[in-house]
Amino acid sequence: MRLRDLIKVIEEKYPTNLAYDWDNVGLLVGDWDSEINKVLVSIEANEKLIEEAIENDIDLIVTHHPFIFSKIKRITTSELKGKLIHKLIKNDIAIYSMHTNFDIANEGLNDYFMSLLGIEKSEILDVTYSEQLYKLAVYVPKDYADTVRLKMCEAGAGFIGNYSHCSFNIDGKGTFMPKEGTNPFIGAINSLETVEEIKVETVVPKKVLNSVLNEMLKSHPYEEVAYDLYKIENKGEVFGLGRIAKLDKKMNLEELAQLVKEKLNMNYIRVVGDLNSDITKIAVVTGSGSSYVKDAKKSGAQVLITGDLKYHEAQDASDIGMNIIDCGHFESEYIFKDIMKEFLDEKVDLKVVQSEVDLNPIKTF
Repeated sequence: MRLRDLIKVIEEKYPTNLAYDWDNVGLLVGDWDSEINKVLVSIEANEKLIEEAIENDIDLIVTHHPFIFSKIKRITTSELKGKLIHKLIKNDIAIYSMHTNFDIANEGLNDYFMSLLGIEKSEILDVTYSEQLYKLAVYVPKDYADTVRLKMCEAGAGFIGNYSHCSFNIDGKGTFMPKEGTNPFIGAINSLETVEEIKVETVVPKKVLNSVLNEMLKSHPYEEVAYDLYKIENKGEVFGLGRIAKLDKKMNLEELAQLVKEKLNMNYIRVVGDLNSDITKIAVVTGSGSSYVKDAKKSGAQVLITGDLKYHEAQDASDIGMNIIDCGHFESEYIFKDIMKEFLDEKVDLKVVQSEVDLNPIKTF
């Protein structure tokens, strides 16, 4: 499978435009046209992981944390990052990173974290992006309306909430006069034609707009297709960072912390707040999310589950009566490997393996 085709599959689910402006996601090292047979997934890439990739004949490394983040002025083997890039290129290994776009995407890291806790239904804590929608109206001869409509919907048009293939259809009459140099499907040169047509209207998300237009044009019988396309104020799918959810049953802070600790296979966990306090609603921000304490409290959550909590942030949370479960940055995100392996195994016919390198730089006793 070509790398560009694999990336297309990934970005249909986890588009790079969801990432924050300061982030660096996508293909960071590699040849778009290289052949991919074996993929290694990991939370990040260091020298040990790249050696693991070389030893296992890996063609592509997929990481959560960007392999290249800060500005690079030169690539030489005398500097660590340059040395690693040199190794990747020399061994024909590409590297692709998906960071905040993966955190924000639906069915991404935050949703998977919630599912580990047994929570399947949640809402977004901080909305960062609403998808632009377009209204597409195309005029089709009656006998071809079903075909054109179906092709447009199969390409991604016509979704309203959990309903697919949504459209509105109006009968009418189209007129046109083929001129010299045309090759009309219906009618004759310089003769005014009146045709029974159907105006098919549907809604199209921006991310599939080109695909829908291509399918519409390919399936339409006319040489010149008459259609209208315009932006609409309706908001499409909403994306954002963090999740909030009500628990099926009340538990205290200690019980919830023990559940998180168990699900993430942790040796210890840090908690701010009264261990006996009742928890009915939680907020989750994987990675470094302690800045969302106030947002979590505003949402009605009694606890924020996150990582990278600092001392003064803990004091501030305590002052406003907000509980925090700090499960660590690495611990809240290493599940990236599980999500990506499951996703790729389902979507592509490739060998996908999880890294066995211990990448957590912090050790506890």
